Amino acid sequence: MRWEIEDNAEQAAFRREFREWLAENLPEGWTKALDEGDVDSFEKIRAASGFNPFTWTGTIGRSPYAAPLWPKEYGGLSGESWMPQVIRSELVRYRLPTVAINLLGVGLAGPTIIEHGTEEQKERYLRKILSGEEIWCQLFSEPGSGSDLSSLATRAVRDGDEWVVNGQKVWTTLAQFAQFGMLLARTDPEAPKHEGLTYFILDMKSPGVEVRPLKQLTGSSEFNEVFFTDVHIPDANRVGAVGEGWRCARTTLMNERAALAGISLDPVSFTGGTRRDPWRTFLDSVPNRDDPLVRQRLAQFYIESEVKEITAFRANSARLRGQQPGAEGSVNKVFNAEYNQRRSSFAVNASGMAGVAWLPDDKSAEARAQTFLRARANTIEGGTSEVLRNQMAERILGLPRDPEVDKGIPWSQIKRN
Repeated sequence: MRWEIEDNAEQAAFRREFREWLAENLPEGWTKALDEGDVDSFEKIRAASGFNPFTWTGTIGRSPYAAPLWPKEYGGLSGESWMPQVIRSELVRYRLPTVAINLLGVGLAGPTIIEHGTEEQKERYLRKILSGEEIWCQLFSEPGSGSDLSSLATRAVRDGDEWVVNGQKVWTTLAQFAQFGMLLARTDPEAPKHEGLTYFILDMKSPGVEVRPLKQLTGSSEFNEVFFTDVHIPDANRVGAVGEGWRCARTTLMNERAALAGISLDPVSFTGGTRRDPWRTFLDSVPNRDDPLVRQRLAQFYIESEVKEITAFRANSARLRGQQPGAEGSVNKVFNAEYNQRRSSFAVNASGMAGVAWLPDDKSAEARAQTFLRARANTIEGGTSEVLRNQMAERILGLPRDPEVDKGIPWSQIKRN
């Protein structure tokens, strides 16, 4: 990262402590080789060790460093707000995964259970979330309820000590691999839409759960449709009180934005192995760099990249001072999503015909096309740019909210498509 913050004494001591832990838990010579800049030796050590990111997830997950802000009794450090940034910088330094394979569990489900769950739920789920033993997904969006999430229609009906769920979710990341899901369902259709929701932990292997992967432009299937037909959930798996699902969901959504802010969901982030330089990666993807027009556009992209880095630096500065970051988090999400789309489109256009057709062994063209297609999702996932702009208008600029024509009206009486 081009923008760095100098450690104070406490942060420097914590950094040394984490480095010592890494040296003890990584293959012998790994950290020493990188400290000395001996990349060839590092590559040999990594190859000989058969480094596996899934195994590493378990190793760091059973330490207190995977989620330092979590309470000590549930696997964290009860730490300071600056600790995750120090840990991330050291993971980058030693070419280790910087994003948890169980990102939705660590970043979304865990914090929600910590804040709203029962003691039994915390004991049952939190440590296995950190170790990656149990992968989680988020069952919120529906075909008719995306940006207006609180209008969702999936129903949960009480039946003694259980709830019976029927409905459908969509755009569920990694549902085909998940053991558990964070489910938001409607339990009182006669209450206003925000007040009739309840939050559940769903065992994804329950009878009646059907997962259908969605084929994306890239050819992969990160997202899924999920259907529920008379699915039974024990009341012990309810998080928070009946009817307080929206309150729990807001915790999840706020943590989602924090979890996705400033990270790159590329293979290197999940598997490690390379010291990632986002700018150099982009630059290498653009051919014809001697063309004056191409160079002019690259200069503009560099300026925008620096603006983005400075905005992220401001947010990190607040964290390192023990403060919560301000509104720049939402601003940066919108800017970063649209910046990724602009620059990936430019890389394809600058390639001429190689942007649409290439030889089978042209890995550079393949990666360029993959980046271009995947970037289409950036302005949708983690909060659409349109909704985030509304939030910035209301919460930063102080503009009036849009009229809420269905406010206070029972959900059952609201017109829906």
